[in-house]
Amino acid sequence: MPQNQFDILIVGGGHGGAQAAIALRQGGYAGAIGIVTEEAERPYERPPLSKEYLLGEKSFDRMMIRKPAFWDERDITFRLGERVTAIDPAAKTVATDTGSSIAFDKLIWAAGGSARRLSCAGADLAGVHVIRAKADTDAILTHLPEASHVTVVGGGYIGLEAAAALRKLGRAVTLLEALDRPLARVAGPELSTFYIEEHRQQGVDLRVSTSVTSLHGEGGRVTLVELADGTMLQTDMVIVGIGISPEIAPLQEAGAVCENGVRVDAQCRTSLPDIFAIGDCALHENRFAAGREVRIESVQNANDQANAAAKVILGEDARYDAVPWFWSNQYDLKLQTVGLSSGFDDTVLRGDPADRSFSVVYLRSGRIIALDCVNRAKDYVQGRRLVLEGAAPDKSALADDTIPLKALIGG
Repeated sequence: MPQNQFDILIVGGGHGGAQAAIALRQGGYAGAIGIVTEEAERPYERPPLSKEYLLGEKSFDRMMIRKPAFWDERDITFRLGERVTAIDPAAKTVATDTGSSIAFDKLIWAAGGSARRLSCAGADLAGVHVIRAKADTDAILTHLPEASHVTVVGGGYIGLEAAAALRKLGRAVTLLEALDRPLARVAGPELSTFYIEEHRQQGVDLRVSTSVTSLHGEGGRVTLVELADGTMLQTDMVIVGIGISPEIAPLQEAGAVCENGVRVDAQCRTSLPDIFAIGDCALHENRFAAGREVRIESVQNANDQANAAAKVILGEDARYDAVPWFWSNQYDLKLQTVGLSSGFDDTVLRGDPADRSFSVVYLRSGRIIALDCVNRAKDYVQGRRLVLEGAAPDKSALADDTIPLKALIGG
């Protein structure tokens, strides 16, 4: 019979949930720890799903965050294939879709988010996929042999990475972005322009300011994509990469303060007693976003918030205050980002995008807030310090890529 009572119950078996359990045990926590996740697998790395795993370059076994023996040796209990549907904060119990009730002393909500899907007619046809979990990519791989043309909807990182992988696999790819440029929500025009040109050179039919109004199919499987201007595109598969919706309904129904995510303080506490939230679903004030409330969808954020929550539970006076960082691999391009560029009012370009090695430095009121570094690891490593310091170096020196960024620290 499954264990129905834990000292600490973690909801979600992604990066954040896994790291919370690891950090608690590393900190000496001896109580009963349980992880309940709707997935059938123990925690695994998610970034490869749209890259190496889709390409067949990385096996699932190599994506496991820890081997099964690791969890067993640390007496961390998993309840796989089970979804939490309700929380009773007074009774300190959760209900699951299997009809179970699980008691807890403290709860860490690390459920992340679910991939947003198209809402138009035909969105439920077979052959329409998202990329969020192993099962999603497995479904794509199952049908990919019979798909010569794939339409990708969404020009964020998931969409761009999937397009790059599919081109490498020899598929014809059309990528549709509703805004006037890809990556518009997370990067400046310089980076968007570079990736537009790169994908088109690689053979992707990349179209901007283009929205989907409906999908059409034959025999229950998608065959046509209808655009807002009436254009009909033939396709064998559609991959939707238009962001995620935070998984917060049980928290919200239990009375937690929620908006675009569940609001947490610097110690990752929700407004409900003894309930923490971390990762993609956690809305928090972030000094790297000029103090605004943000949700950060990254492995770094999930892991760092997990560490902070674990320390608080262990009795330490911990705070989440980590500089955000991200990465994306497309073709032979490695993009590394440090900081949050939203709200920038100026940019400085280091290097020449034509050389496929350059950095975009983002500034607000003269101070560096973020860098996007393409095939330029030194700028990324050294630029981290500039973001942490909010450095305000001379712009001409910043643009001179013969001057290492570390020479500008303190500027």
